[in-house]
Amino acid sequence: MREVLFYNEGIAYPDFFSEDLLNEWLDSIARYYSRKIGSLSFIFCNDSYILNINQTYLNHDYYTDVITFDYCQDGFLSGDIFISLDTVLSNSLQFNTLFIDEFHRVFCHSVLHLIGFKDKTELDSTEMRENENLCLELLKTIRNDKFITQV
Repeated sequence: MREVLFYNEGIAYPDFFSEDLLNEWLDSIARYYSRKIGSLSFIFCNDSYILNINQTYLNHDYYTDVITFDYCQDGFLSGDIFISLDTVLSNSLQFNTLFIDEFHRVFCHSVLHLIGFKDKTELDSTEMRENENLCLELLKTIRNDKFITQV
Protein backbone atom coordinates (compact mmCIF):
# COMPACT_ATOMS: atom_id res chain seq x y z
CA MET A 1 0.00 0.00 0.00
CA ARG A 2 1.49 3.33 -1.08
CA GLU A 3 1.49 5.98 1.61
CA VAL A 4 3.86 8.93 1.63
CA LEU A 5 3.54 11.46 4.41
CA PHE A 6 5.41 14.70 4.94
CA TYR A 7 5.81 16.37 8.33
CA ASN A 8 7.72 19.34 9.65
CA GLU A 9 9.00 19.55 13.22
CA GLY A 10 10.30 22.85 14.58
CA ILE A 11 10.94 24.30 11.13
CA ALA A 12 8.92 25.52 8.14
CA TYR A 13 8.92 23.77 4.79
CA PRO A 14 11.22 25.48 2.27
CA ASP A 15 9.51 27.82 -0.21
CA PHE A 16 10.21 25.40 -3.06
CA PHE A 17 8.69 22.40 -1.25
CA SER A 18 6.24 20.47 -3.44
CA GLU A 19 4.60 17.25 -2.28
CA ASP A 20 3.41 16.56 -5.83
CA LEU A 21 6.89 16.87 -7.30
CA LEU A 22 8.50 14.78 -4.56
CA ASN A 23 5.85 12.07 -4.93
CA GLU A 24 6.30 11.93 -8.68
CA TRP A 25 10.07 11.78 -8.23
CA LEU A 26 9.76 9.01 -5.62
CA ASP A 27 7.69 6.96 -8.07
CA SER A 28 10.29 7.55 -10.78
CA ILE A 29 13.15 6.45 -8.51
CA ALA A 30 11.25 3.37 -7.37
CA ARG A 31 10.47 2.35 -10.96
CA TYR A 32 14.09 2.84 -12.02
CA TYR A 33 15.32 0.51 -9.25
CA SER A 34 12.44 -1.98 -9.70
CA ARG A 35 10.88 -1.16 -6.35
CA LYS A 36 7.47 0.04 -5.22
CA ILE A 37 6.62 2.74 -2.73
CA GLY A 38 5.26 1.39 0.52
CA SER A 39 4.86 3.52 3.65
CA LEU A 40 7.25 6.46 3.83
CA SER A 41 7.31 9.29 6.33
CA PHE A 42 9.57 12.27 5.69
CA ILE A 43 10.08 14.42 8.75
CA PHE A 44 11.73 17.76 8.01
CA CYS A 45 13.21 19.15 11.20
CA ASN A 46 15.81 21.43 12.74
CA ASP A 47 19.24 20.51 14.09
CA SER A 48 18.17 20.07 17.70
CA TYR A 49 15.39 17.67 16.68
CA ILE A 50 17.67 15.47 14.57
CA LEU A 51 20.37 15.55 17.24
CA ASN A 52 17.84 14.17 19.71
CA ILE A 53 16.89 11.40 17.26
CA ASN A 54 20.57 10.62 16.70
CA GLN A 55 21.30 10.46 20.44
CA THR A 56 18.15 8.56 21.42
CA TYR A 57 18.03 5.89 18.73
CA LEU A 58 21.58 5.63 17.36
CA ASN A 59 23.71 6.65 20.36
CA HIS A 60 25.45 9.25 18.18
CA ASP A 61 26.18 12.66 19.66
CA TYR A 62 26.42 14.80 16.53
CA TYR A 63 24.34 16.67 14.00
CA THR A 64 23.62 15.13 10.64
CA ASP A 65 21.64 16.01 7.56
CA VAL A 66 19.58 12.81 7.36
CA ILE A 67 18.69 9.73 9.37
CA THR A 68 16.90 6.90 7.61
CA PHE A 69 15.08 4.14 9.48
CA ASP A 70 14.57 1.28 7.05
CA TYR A 71 11.38 -0.82 7.23
CA CYS A 72 11.52 -2.15 3.64
CA GLN A 73 10.01 -5.52 2.81
CA ASP A 74 9.40 -7.48 -0.37
CA GLY A 75 10.58 -4.75 -2.74
CA PHE A 76 8.47 -2.03 -1.09
CA LEU A 77 10.33 1.07 0.06
CA SER A 78 9.19 1.86 3.59
CA GLY A 79 10.76 3.87 6.35
CA ASP A 80 10.96 6.98 8.49
CA ILE A 81 13.31 9.63 7.15
CA PHE A 82 14.41 12.60 9.23
CA ILE A 83 16.01 15.48 7.33
CA SER A 84 17.52 18.45 9.15
CA LEU A 85 16.88 21.48 6.99
CA ASP A 86 19.34 23.43 9.17
CA THR A 87 22.15 21.05 8.25
CA VAL A 88 21.06 20.88 4.60
CA LEU A 89 21.32 24.67 4.49
CA SER A 90 24.72 24.76 6.19
CA ASN A 91 25.96 22.01 3.82
CA SER A 92 24.78 24.02 0.82
CA LEU A 93 26.79 26.99 2.07
CA GLN A 94 29.84 24.83 2.82
CA PHE A 95 29.76 23.09 -0.60
CA ASN A 96 28.74 26.26 -2.47
CA THR A 97 25.54 24.73 -3.84
CA LEU A 98 21.99 25.99 -3.91
CA PHE A 99 19.81 25.02 -0.94
CA ILE A 100 17.23 23.45 -3.27
CA ASP A 101 19.93 21.32 -4.94
CA GLU A 102 21.33 20.13 -1.61
CA PHE A 103 17.79 19.41 -0.39
CA HIS A 104 17.11 17.22 -3.40
CA ARG A 105 20.46 15.43 -3.05
CA VAL A 106 19.77 14.60 0.60
CA PHE A 107 16.19 13.58 -0.21
CA CYS A 108 17.26 11.07 -2.86
CA HIS A 109 20.21 9.97 -0.69
CA SER A 110 17.76 8.81 1.95
CA VAL A 111 15.70 6.88 -0.61
CA LEU A 112 18.87 5.26 -1.97
CA HIS A 113 19.65 4.01 1.54
CA LEU A 114 16.24 2.31 1.54
CA ILE A 115 17.09 0.73 -1.81
CA GLY A 116 20.23 -0.68 -0.23
CA PHE A 117 23.04 1.69 -1.11
CA LYS A 118 25.59 2.39 1.61
CA ASP A 119 28.09 5.21 2.14
CA LYS A 120 30.45 4.12 4.91
CA THR A 121 33.44 3.23 2.70
CA GLU A 122 35.04 5.28 -0.06
CA LEU A 123 33.86 2.79 -2.69
CA ASP A 124 30.31 2.83 -1.29
CA SER A 125 30.34 6.63 -1.17
CA THR A 126 31.38 6.79 -4.82
CA GLU A 127 28.57 4.43 -5.81
CA MET A 128 26.11 6.42 -3.69
CA ARG A 129 27.16 9.70 -5.35
CA GLU A 130 26.77 8.17 -8.82
CA ASN A 131 23.26 7.02 -7.94
CA GLU A 132 22.39 10.39 -6.40
CA ASN A 133 23.40 12.01 -9.68
CA LEU A 134 21.28 9.52 -11.61
CA CYS A 135 18.27 10.30 -9.39
CA LEU A 136 18.84 14.03 -9.82
CA GLU A 137 18.75 13.48 -13.58
CA LEU A 138 15.38 11.73 -13.14
CA LEU A 139 14.18 14.84 -11.30
CA LYS A 140 15.37 17.08 -14.14
CA THR A 141 13.39 14.95 -16.58
CA ILE A 142 10.23 15.35 -14.48
CA ARG A 143 10.75 19.12 -14.23
CA ASN A 144 11.38 19.43 -17.97
CA ASP A 145 8.23 17.43 -18.75
CA LYS A 146 6.21 19.70 -16.48
CA PHE A 147 7.69 22.82 -18.07
CA ILE A 148 7.01 21.60 -21.61
CA THR A 149 3.39 20.70 -20.82
CA GLN A 150 2.78 24.08 -19.14
CA VAL A 151 4.14 26.21 -21.99
